[in-house]
Amino acid sequence: MLSFWLPILLSAVFVFVLSGILHMALPWHKNDFKKMPDEDGIRGALKPFDVPPGDYMMPMCEGGNYNSPEYKAKLEAGPNWMVTALPKGCGSMGLTFVQWFTYLVVISFFVAYVAHVAVPAGAHYLGVFRMVGAVAFLAYAGAEWPHSIWFRRKWSSTLKCTIDGLLYALVTAGTFAWLWPR
Repeated sequence: MLSFWLPILLSAVFVFVLSGILHMALPWHKNDFKKMPDEDGIRGALKPFDVPPGDYMMPMCEGGNYNSPEYKAKLEAGPNWMVTALPKGCGSMGLTFVQWFTYLVVISFFVAYVAHVAVPAGAHYLGVFRMVGAVAFLAYAGAEWPHSIWFRRKWSSTLKCTIDGLLYALVTAGTFAWLWPR
């Protein structure tokens, strides 16, 4: 595995740069989120609750009886939300970037492990590219679909993230195939 340190780190750097271009320089993800109607009114109504950061569901089914008439009535009446409350303030992107890059290195490490086991040293470029690309695609894009299936995230956002995952996989596959041990 030590022979893979360079493709692991380089592929993480290349994907990091590509993700920055996709998310910040291009309008690709610009409309992933919508503005709330009467945003100021909703913010003002929620402010007194001082909701701590975390993931919330409303209405929440306490006790696990999803068939209770009370719970069903709440669902019918609405609003029904799944929401992530963020901390107050602007916050620094530094920690987010460090966590993202660490995630990319971890993905590349496991991609390297699978490829190391499945593809022999000296393999042809395309053989390495196919295996690494398939594993990287599953790692980058596979976890996106349950968000639309279970949490009703917009399918358009999930499809865009899947295309992002495909691009990340292609970059990762190209990097590994280029630097594959001969």
